[in-house]
Amino acid sequence: MTIDTYETRGIRRVFLEIGGFLKNSLGNFFSIEFLTVLIPLLLIWEFFPRWKIVLESLIPSLSTVAERFWFMLWHKKLVMHILISLGRFFAAFGIAVALAVPIGLLMGWNLKIRAYVLPLWQLLSAIPPPAWVPMTIIFFGIGSKMHVFLMFIGIFYPVLFNTYQGIKDTDPRYLASARVFGASEFTLLRKVYFWHAFGSIIMSLKTGVAMGLVMLLIGESYGGRMGIGYLLGQAKDYFVIPEMMVCMVVLGWIGWFLIEVLKYVEIKLAVWKVGR
Repeated sequence: MTIDTYETRGIRRVFLEIGGFLKNSLGNFFSIEFLTVLIPLLLIWEFFPRWKIVLESLIPSLSTVAERFWFMLWHKKLVMHILISLGRFFAAFGIAVALAVPIGLLMGWNLKIRAYVLPLWQLLSAIPPPAWVPMTIIFFGIGSKMHVFLMFIGIFYPVLFNTYQGIKDTDPRYLASARVFGASEFTLLRKVYFWHAFGSIIMSLKTGVAMGLVMLLIGESYGGRMGIGYLLGQAKDYFVIPEMMVCMVVLGWIGWFLIEVLKYVEIKLAVWKVGR
């Protein structure tokens, strides 16, 4: 087979995966059942403020929010703010997952490791993530390091404890069967423990996305001149409600998209769950 054939197959596979992702994530939005809920809600949002049923100064209409979105897109560098926030988020998310999953795996697998480190994580996790803000500002100053650390705190503990619980709850029958066939402990970690806990890990990543976005807003509202949290804080300070709603909608889109990506990853990798 020629290189061109491999490239054609690769491109086709990419488009098939994108199509599968869009079908899986957007399919529910175009169902008759959901549209019968969504369309009336959008009409209520548009016309209730216009008909003065609710105060438009407090709840702007859908078209007003859409107009403000385009204004912010062209005149307030909305895309740049979103990209900067996403860069900080992915940095924190990557560090948190890279640390939490192995630590959680080791805690669930080995009783001695669990005895040494689990009480420490339980004590630290009891501190609400927003309570870290003052100490974080002292140690890191105001800027991206502070934002990344706060998001890291919000993401780390859900991933850590869900991974630990998923590993700890691995069915002993699976382990016994694997050992009969001569599986080493390292093989058990890779082939049995991890995949048994895979659903718990994905669920924890979804929780981590939500907590990370919460801490993103908290962090960016305390300092810096860029980011979606900064825009939301500015809109709040000047009581520009359409801009506040734009930021809320953008954050909702980001959270929804990231969670749909994780759901699609689970569908592709956890094939034994398809159809459940």
